[in-house]
Amino acid sequence: MAKDVVVFGSLRNRLALILTGGAALLAIVLFFVVRGYAAQIAQDGQDSILSASVSSILDAAVLREGAVELDFPYAALSMLSTSADDRVFYAIFEDGKLISGYDGLGVSQSLVGDERVFETRQYDMTPIRVVSAGRVLVGQDVPRQVIVAVAQTQDALAETLNGISRNVAVFGAGFFALATALSFWATSSTIGQLSRLTNSVTRRGPQDLSAFLKPVPSEMVPLVGSLNNLMMRLEQSLKQSEDFIAEAAHRVRTPLATVRSYAEATLQRVDKQENRDALRSMMRAIDESSRAAGQLLDHAMVTFRAENLEREEVDLVDLLSDLVQRMTPVAEMRDVGLNFESNAPANLMGDPVLLQNAFRNLIDNALKYAPSETKITVRVQTSPRLSVDVRDEGRGFAENEIDTLVGRFTRGSNTTGHIGSGLGLTIAQDVVLAHNGSLILSNRPEGGACVTLQF
Repeated sequence: MAKDVVVFGSLRNRLALILTGGAALLAIVLFFVVRGYAAQIAQDGQDSILSASVSSILDAAVLREGAVELDFPYAALSMLSTSADDRVFYAIFEDGKLISGYDGLGVSQSLVGDERVFETRQYDMTPIRVVSAGRVLVGQDVPRQVIVAVAQTQDALAETLNGISRNVAVFGAGFFALATALSFWATSSTIGQLSRLTNSVTRRGPQDLSAFLKPVPSEMVPLVGSLNNLMMRLEQSLKQSEDFIAEAAHRVRTPLATVRSYAEATLQRVDKQENRDALRSMMRAIDESSRAAGQLLDHAMVTFRAENLEREEVDLVDLLSDLVQRMTPVAEMRDVGLNFESNAPANLMGDPVLLQNAFRNLIDNALKYAPSETKITVRVQTSPRLSVDVRDEGRGFAENEIDTLVGRFTRGSNTTGHIGSGLGLTIAQDVVLAHNGSLILSNRPEGGACVTLQF
């Protein structure tokens, strides 16, 4: 995880929670809606049968010689039979007086005219569904009102509703499971776009500041646009810094060379020892500043060219033999032998300017630290990997510092008394990394340092 990034939850988990929570809520609502609708349909079915039963009984009622007679149609009750053996109750009233049936059943108090009134109430400690209906019989004397109430327990209805509830619950659970799976798929698919963008940026090299041009969803366009603007501003800032360093190094190195020439000429004409010592110290400081400026210029050039690497086939044997030949006079002035060894052609697809710069810095470092009457060997090997060794017979690297010496402006503790800027190994490492290789520092068993560039 990136350093100093404050994490607040997870978009993936939040989106999955919202989708699964919505699916759960929808499944619950679906359960109650379907169950309520099924209960209404089942209740309407029971009411229709109860209504038909009441109608059948009322149709059998007649007024004969001033008295109500009713040939009770037992089919009116048999039609109410169910698989749960629900109990059936009835009551028949003439002008409010019970003439047949269950006295405690009663009729609805809200009954008006010929309408049918349905109620759900308790009878004998059992929930029942009751329908009440009336009819007026007109004879020779006064009209007579007949009211019939038919009731049925609801065991079968409860069993039906329980079965429907179980089926709806199973369906709801299946719906929730499917919706959850789809939620995680949708979440992964959505977040996957962001993950692909992250991986694309992560896989880039440290010098790749080009714009991100791959297609992205419209919601990510502002993010990618901001990222591209940041890349562009960062590239411009780095380019300005490199240009400034290169220009500053160039402008400093030329006047320093002039000042050194004057100091060297003055040294030849001065006899007083303390003045000669002061001039030598000044010349040494000028040499250090000139070397630092030169290596800053080299480093700026390496950084720029490594970012825009143009590869071509390079013959390392020719390149190194020519470089060794040009640096031999400098080695001879220091009484150091400079040898080149190669046993086979060695070709590499790379930037010849960068490669020459890296090898020149390594040879220059070796010349700087090699004692007189010793030799430096530049060797090209093609097996097991293509590599270039620069070996000297000096004091070598401090073992406890060997892993840090490639850092910028880093110098070893055993370099006291030698002019240097701490950029030579950094430049070599930047070049070899740009060519997908590696730089290895080691000490030779017989004494001296060895710098290896593996490609």
